[in-house]
Amino acid sequence: MSHTTPCLSFDAIRQDFGALRVLDDVGFEVEAGQFVAVIGPSGCGKSTLVQMAAGLLMPTAGQVRHNGHLVRGVNAGIGLVPQQAQLLPWKTLMQNVVLPLELRRVPPAERMAQARAAIAAVDLAGFEDSYPYQLSGGMQKRASIARTLVYQPDAILLDEPFGALDAQTRMVMQRDLQALVAAQGASVLLVTHDITEAVLLADTVVVLSRRPTRVLARIAIGLPRPRDVFQPFGIAGFAAAYDQVWAHVRGELVAA
Repeated sequence: MSHTTPCLSFDAIRQDFGALRVLDDVGFEVEAGQFVAVIGPSGCGKSTLVQMAAGLLMPTAGQVRHNGHLVRGVNAGIGLVPQQAQLLPWKTLMQNVVLPLELRRVPPAERMAQARAAIAAVDLAGFEDSYPYQLSGGMQKRASIARTLVYQPDAILLDEPFGALDAQTRMVMQRDLQALVAAQGASVLLVTHDITEAVLLADTVVVLSRRPTRVLARIAIGLPRPRDVFQPFGIAGFAAAYDQVWAHVRGELVAA
């Protein structure tokens, strides 16, 4: 058991939308530097937890904390990569990436250097003057990640970040995400429907039930890194970890 303050903690979270109870006494933690994936049936409140960590939604009951501090409003100390890239269409790639630093009043020379480094880190150097419509879906997602990494948050929230990408681009993005997270040392909370993705990327997989949602299992993934995204079932121990997660997910699907 860790004696350090978790980067993120969800404590007895309940969320009601009118008469509908979505989350019911959900609790888990993301330790500093840990990669946690959350998986569960559609509509079970996975994205709701991300919104709470970002401070965009307050729980009906329970508490969300970031580095021990209660999240009471928009959490500017955290990075959010949403399902859609949400780049500003009237701004270039560089202008999109540098925007968070402008809002934080980082000096011009420093923010430009940080933006160039973030763009290079996601392999988009040379596209700084391109507008979003000139970028492919995968490139737009890379740009969204660069915009999040540029201010070096200690926690990154990923809400189904690769769901809209084709299979090949998705694997490349998973590979690159592993490298970027390792280089930055950030804590990560990933929401996904994909069991393979969850087991491939995470240190711990949190499995959620159907509504009213509770935590079914917290499964440690003890696989060495880096992990081969192109042949995951060739990784020793991957199939066993996958089967362990699938056993819980399958139970919810059968019950439905």
